[in-house]
Amino acid sequence: MKRFLCVLVMLCLLVPAALAEETVALTWDDFAPVLEAAGVTGQFYTFDEIAVQIWLPDGMLPVELTEEDKANGYIGYFMPEDESAQMAVMYVDINGMSLEEYAQYLASEDSVTDVEAGTVNGFPCVSYKLPAQDSVSVTFTTEAGYALEVTCTPASEENAELVWGAVISSIQAAE
Repeated sequence: MKRFLCVLVMLCLLVPAALAEETVALTWDDFAPVLEAAGVTGQFYTFDEIAVQIWLPDGMLPVELTEEDKANGYIGYFMPEDESAQMAVMYVDINGMSLEEYAQYLASEDSVTDVEAGTVNGFPCVSYKLPAQDSVSVTFTTEAGYALEVTCTPASEENAELVWGAVISSIQAAE
């Protein structure tokens, strides 16, 4: 139990620092050994339409998307059976904005807080919070002028930084 608590504290300190500064890179290699040592298990889910894979903790199940969901840009939606958490993966048109422009746009929105640039597995991104929705999001832009956006909620629950930090740090090109 002490080892798990040490791991948890280390990850809770690592995630905000890694997302807060562009010079600090968040990588899956930082999280994988810590999750293994803590006995946290999961598996990678591949999004073929964008050639990206994301690690999901055990218990996060895919939800069938409606045609309306797909039209709104959702390519994945996951939650446990008790519906206590959600993770949405969207591929949305941001009208060709660069990552910097998108970060400026987000910072101008009243509902958005903590907009910060960073990198995840070498990919530039911007993270932000939506306090009214109790969520944290990370966005990557693509060459096609679209954005890959991953939103996780609840962000305020105990261990949320560990779980969502691991999910976010796992975003990488599919092998």
